[in-house]
Formats: sequence, C-alpha cells, structure tokens
Amino acid sequence: MKTPAARNRTLTLSAAEQAKFKKRLLTLTASASSSSVIGKTILQSAESAAVFLPDRFVDLLFLDPPYNLTKKFNMETFRASSHAVYAEWMDTWLSKYIHVLKPTASIYICGDWRSSASIWETASKYFIIRNRITWEREKGRGAKANWKNASEDIWFCTMSDQFTFNLDAVKVKRKVIAPYTANGKPKDWKRTDEGDFRMTHPSNLWTDLTVPFWSMPENTEHPTQKPEKLLAKIILSGTKKGDVVLDPFLGSGTTSVVAKKLERRYVGIEIDEKFASIAEKRLEQAEHDSSIQGFTDGVFRERNS
Repeated sequence: MKTPAARNRTLTLSAAEQAKFKKRLLTLTASASSSSVIGKTILQSAESAAVFLPDRFVDLLFLDPPYNLTKKFNMETFRASSHAVYAEWMDTWLSKYIHVLKPTASIYICGDWRSSASIWETASKYFIIRNRITWEREKGRGAKANWKNASEDIWFCTMSDQFTFNLDAVKVKRKVIAPYTANGKPKDWKRTDEGDFRMTHPSNLWTDLTVPFWSMPENTEHPTQKPEKLLAKIILSGTKKGDVVLDPFLGSGTTSVVAKKLERRYVGIEIDEKFASIAEKRLEQAEHDSSIQGFTDGVFRERNS
C-alpha cells in the first residue's frame, strides 16, 4: 500500500473502526418513529428506507443522488441513461419522500447540466421550484472538443409559500473594491484590521467553495463528496436550531456532520456500509471539533480567505 504524503489528511477507516461504527448503523424493516431515526445513519437504499420513515417530521431535505453519468461508488456502479429513464428513476424514490416533509419544508436537489431537465421535470410535480444555484467546483477535467465542466447545480424548492429563509445567516463577507464614503464615513461597509469589507446578499452563483481534497481534514474517499461549507449555507438558510435535516444519499456523511455542527438534528441514509461507517466516524469527531472551513465567527468568507 502506498504511503500517503505527510500533509495528506484524508479521513480513512480501518477494519476495526468499520466493525465499531457498523454497530451504530440502523436498518428499517417497519414503520419508525421520529425519535428512533433522528441522530441515526440508516444503512439502506433511499427508496426502501422511505416507506418506513414517519410523516411530516423533516424541515429540510437535501438530495444528492447519482448524476446521470456512469460512476463507481465503492461497491456500487451507477449507469448513465436517457433523460426519460433518469427522470423515471428519480420519480420512483422522490415520490416516496413527500410524506416525510413538513408543509413548511425546503428541498435542495443536486445535479449537473446533464440531469437538469430531469430534475426540473420531476421536482415540479411535487414542489414549488424557487431557484437554481450554480456553484463552481474549481476543478474538473479538460476536454479537447468541449468546454471544461467545472460547475454543478442545486435546485432550491419548497413545499409551500410558507418556509424558512434566514438571509442574515448566509450573507457573504466580501472585500470592498471601491470604498465609497458619505461625509467621510464608510457607506455600507466597514474598516477592519484585515481590510475594508461589506456583508453582501448571497446570490445563486457560488464561487467561494473548495471541493474537498487530500490536505483538508474533511476529505474522504467518497468520489463526489460535497464541501461542508456548501451544506452550511443550505442548512443555515433553511432551518433553525433543532430542526430536522434529512439526506437519503448521505455518502460519507457531510450533511449529517454539518447539521450536527450547526446544532440541527439529522437523519442520514446510505446504501454503502463503508461510507455509512465513515459518516459515523465523522459524526464522532464532530463532537470535539465543530469547525467548518471557510465559515468562521458566523461569517462566510470568500474562497481561500
């Protein structure tokens, strides 16, 4: 086995740790109460777990399903298909999650340009679609006869017109390029020891995220891991402390971990035992470290600042 570089902080899982954390995983075989699933990682497919979950207990549903491309996820491989087939696949499991949502719930659905039409078609059956966020991945493979794919989308939906959106919690701290003044005093910005800054309204174009990589402690072996900062934006905007966040495609646990760090309750569902166990390890670590890279003192900072 290749020895990792000295600065490699990727979280790994030993056989002993996997055996330890596997014991914490839950599999549903009958209707469950909210108290029995909140704070748990469920080892099961998203579709099979849905029917056993309680009604109307979720405040925010975060969905990061496999995109419409061929991708290997440890022991599982997802195969690309036509738009119609992918949309039909989405509907088979998404329709089963409507019953878990409160009337005031928000829903965020991840995708890319290939899956956009399918997401719109399926989500519009059940939700009010309010926006599409595009975020810059900062890295991606180049192509000889196409534009480099370096962005992904997140569709923001709600169950109704009554929902939570905490604007002040997700404002972005930006450096002031043109520091205008009124009567010699800063206009809509502040002087600090770090420079001149203003708090700006967040847009649907996110360019301040960094995809987890080997020198970041949040990094895992999962091939499509989302940044903790991305989940922090979504969870802070759409929930209050104590609210319930559900992720049926949990992967290596980012959604549950960030929910815990931000004092929200969580439920995660993951079909792969190794990734589900990694999620449990990260949740254990979060008990001692609640930091989120790029989010300090309640402020979202620009990338690499």
